Amino acid sequence: MDATETRPLTAAGRRIAEAAEELFYERGITGVGVDLIAEHSGVTKRTLYNQFGSKDHLVAVYLTERDRRWRSLVQATVDASATPRDAVLAPFEALATWSATNTRGCAFINALAELPDPAHPAHRIATAQKLWLLDLFETLAAAADCPAPSPLARRLLLLHEGALATQPLPLDTLTEATALARTLITSATRH
Repeated sequence: MDATETRPLTAAGRRIAEAAEELFYERGITGVGVDLIAEHSGVTKRTLYNQFGSKDHLVAVYLTERDRRWRSLVQATVDASATPRDAVLAPFEALATWSATNTRGCAFINALAELPDPAHPAHRIATAQKLWLLDLFETLAAAADCPAPSPLARRLLLLHEGALATQPLPLDTLTEATALARTLITSATRH
């Protein structure tokens, strides 16, 4: 089974995926073995491998599901924005909501740090997630009549990712990053 291939999960498969998500996020991908995932999900290793084929595929499922939920939250926040300029700030607002229950930083940054091989499925998924966010910032900036959306998008991505990376620290970097993003957006869209 290809590491990015998906199929409907059985009840055991859902338990495995939920246990893997909790363990991978809290302890790291490389720090968690299939024995621990099987134990936490109440299945045998054989069931785990029958459902997912490999740990790499399970990691891909974990990241793909987090990405799906994140994109859905961001899109809902964009859709609820009152103005195009407000929409550019939406990923920061979504991050404030997301961070309430995800306090160990970014699962995608963590995956990139743990699995640096660009050929690894997790690396490809995490890279695609960050490029999606950059593209979204650029699209939203263009819709807000920003004459130079690409530079603004890169700056917003840096602020967003910096706030996310420093999330585990006892600092309120998201508030500061959001304020700075608002200033950049206002400046970039003022004609």
